[in-house]
Amino acid sequence: MSESQGYYSGSLPPPPASGPPRATLGLRAVPESAVPGEPTGHFVVPHSPVPSGGPLAVLLIGPAGAGKTSVARYWAERRPTTTAHISLDDVREWVRAGFANPQAGWNDQAEAQYRLARRTCGFAARNYLANGISCVIDDAVFPDRPAVGLGGWKRHIGPEVIPVILLPGLDVVLSRNARRSGHRRLPDDQVAEIHSRMSGWYGAGLPIIDNSRLDVPSTAAALDGVLRQIVALR
Repeated sequence: MSESQGYYSGSLPPPPASGPPRATLGLRAVPESAVPGEPTGHFVVPHSPVPSGGPLAVLLIGPAGAGKTSVARYWAERRPTTTAHISLDDVREWVRAGFANPQAGWNDQAEAQYRLARRTCGFAARNYLANGISCVIDDAVFPDRPAVGLGGWKRHIGPEVIPVILLPGLDVVLSRNARRSGHRRLPDDQVAEIHSRMSGWYGAGLPIIDNSRLDVPSTAAALDGVLRQIVALR
């Protein structure tokens, strides 16, 4: 669920009663310090497109304020090969009458509509891939909540989907949230809770980009770097 919509205002999908985060793909994490450049501002990492070798399906994950939608759109628009951007929030909002907004509380109807949107996005992604078109999907996937977790995306797209986490510092997402207005601005405690639960991705074996000090082009370039490593291991 993209950061631009603020869908986690109000009621979050509840965490499990107990137990560690679910096991995920074993890929090397990439902290911000691993990205070349000065750590003080908006710098551009040299852009080197991911080698072609078939279409890619990338799932960009992160908390509200991580920049998922902006980065996904920027990355897709500048790919050397045909690439689509699929936003789960956009698909969720295809439902007009009877839309179950999680701002009003996470309930069975909200979860059912989320699952339906995810299946729809998964079908679109598979269709794009079958026609040689890469795609990037952005969603806020909790590591501790199977109902809205990574497993569903793997079922609907396939095991070849590549999850990458955007996880800037809490101060960054709080600052970005403060610049919003209306329903897109979340209470600070909600932002902190989301960020805390997303931190569960550390230790899960997925690639993580700390884009606290990266602008959108630099983050997209860092994403390319992560994907080059993953593709090289295939």
